[in-house]
Amino acid sequence: MTIELAPAEDEEDAEAKLAALSALSGQVRDLVDAVVLTDVAESEITAVTAELAALTDRLHALRRATPRSFELGPDGVPRHAGNAVTGSANPHALPLVIETTPERTVRAELSFRPTHEGPPGTVHGGVSAMILDHLLGQAVAVAGFPGMTGTLTIRYRGRVPYGEPLLATAEHTRSEGRKNWVDGRIALPGGTVLVEATGLFITPSAWIEQQRPV
Repeated sequence: MTIELAPAEDEEDAEAKLAALSALSGQVRDLVDAVVLTDVAESEITAVTAELAALTDRLHALRRATPRSFELGPDGVPRHAGNAVTGSANPHALPLVIETTPERTVRAELSFRPTHEGPPGTVHGGVSAMILDHLLGQAVAVAGFPGMTGTLTIRYRGRVPYGEPLLATAEHTRSEGRKNWVDGRIALPGGTVLVEATGLFITPSAWIEQQRPV
């Protein structure tokens, strides 16, 4: 598999800008939670809306054509700061920080926010599915079989709370040709599983062609 990386920038300037964008994204996450939970007067809401409109115009002064793409960090590891699940520079993301275990499985400690609510006091099922889809994809990549989601089966076993620590894990289970299967789950720290997922990931033939020696 070949990942297209963004053009190199001056390393110091690029890292400083990414740090600033990550800090801005974190502040926007706090803002979104504040909007969801606020109970201030209508006049204050209107005033804040006007201030935000002005700030939005300032950020629109110079725009990219697309979100930040894959790029190499100073440590040489590819990262995707604009990703909807893991992107530090994407306010939509948690962002999810995924670790690879010595057994070549993946894990991530996470905590959902009030903005993720579906049923009262519970994380929306689609949000849980998005997190697991990404984690399963990372698990097949770590196992050496990167691919795209073919099917994703979700089983909801309990309500997923927001604002509480949770643990997500996933592991590759088997492969047949370009087909790869992976299992994952979101659980409470004590081990109680709240959501289970099974995914079938397909490695595109073009990726295999790119990996073959010339």
